[in-house]
Amino acid sequence: MSRTGDVPVRGDHLRAVATPYDDEPPPTMTELYRARRLDMVRLALFLVDDLHTAEDVVQDAFAAVCRTHGTSLDGLRDPGAYLHTAVVNAARSVLRRRRTARAYTPPHQGYGPPVDEGLLLVEEHRQVLDAVAQLTQRQREVLVLRYWSDLTEAQIAQTLGLSRGTVKSTASRALDVLEKKLGAGR
Repeated sequence: MSRTGDVPVRGDHLRAVATPYDDEPPPTMTELYRARRLDMVRLALFLVDDLHTAEDVVQDAFAAVCRTHGTSLDGLRDPGAYLHTAVVNAARSVLRRRRTARAYTPPHQGYGPPVDEGLLLVEEHRQVLDAVAQLTQRQREVLVLRYWSDLTEAQIAQTLGLSRGTVKSTASRALDVLEKKLGAGR
């Protein structure tokens, strides 16, 4: 190994490695599939511990090799080693996704509303509407403008042409009537 000072020269430690296909052309995708598929499934099975997932990993690796290099595999020096690396990397991805999925804990939602809440609300609303229908017209108008339209007493008085005191007393009496009617129904 030659050195310039104490710094190694780049490339001195590398040597030429013969590829398995120096004397002959690389196998086709079909030949590689027939020769290596079962070995790759076994490898993936040892890594992911699930036969169906292992088969998917190998299939995805073969598809990736085919997409990248075509079916002739002319651009690859060692298609078997490339496939081996593709399977290991795909298995690692599967394991990473599993680990992430297992580590995820959704936020606790708590208990949801009761199953019959919708029916109870509908029933309660119907009772309130029935009780409001039994009020006088003026009482209904005052309560609707106050609680539905969210108007102030002064705005209600102006809208209905009443004094502010009349609006207050009408609203008070209407709420008393509603309380009695809704309380008696329970």
